[in-house]
Amino acid sequence: MRKSQAKKLPLAPDPRYNDKLVTRFVNNIMWEGKKSVAYEIFYDAVEKVAKQTGEDGYEVWKRALSNVTPAVEVRSRRIGGATFQIPSEVRQDRKISLSIKWLIRYSRERNGRSMADKLANEIVAASKGEGAAFKKKEDTHRMAEANKAFAHFKV
Repeated sequence: MRKSQAKKLPLAPDPRYNDKLVTRFVNNIMWEGKKSVAYEIFYDAVEKVAKQTGEDGYEVWKRALSNVTPAVEVRSRRIGGATFQIPSEVRQDRKISLSIKWLIRYSRERNGRSMADKLANEIVAASKGEGAAFKKKEDTHRMAEANKAFAHFKV
């Protein structure tokens, strides 16, 4: 028999915006347990976004995150020796995780001086519906649309 699923630890909201989503985002930026460095990167990026757009950086970040959030994804399922890509809706928790991971991953791949610069540029691009993270969401949706014929196999 399997062990019970691990309990989710409650996240503490971040000090500046008092938002648990920010803490979750910072936890994904963080490398080697350097949380203060991750917070610094995030807050610098939000300030740079505010300078670039002339809007509230925090609101732009939230808009960017919602623009990158996927609704459907494809999952591989093996049926009778063949592997099918089956489109399925994404759980709420996973939606947020994917959008956060994509934003951070594609900002790391950008070229710029500091991580804060790269993250700021990716946030601005995603809020406008551009950039690599937004393209990843579009590609995911396109793949799900293309494989709609296999939807009856549902995982």
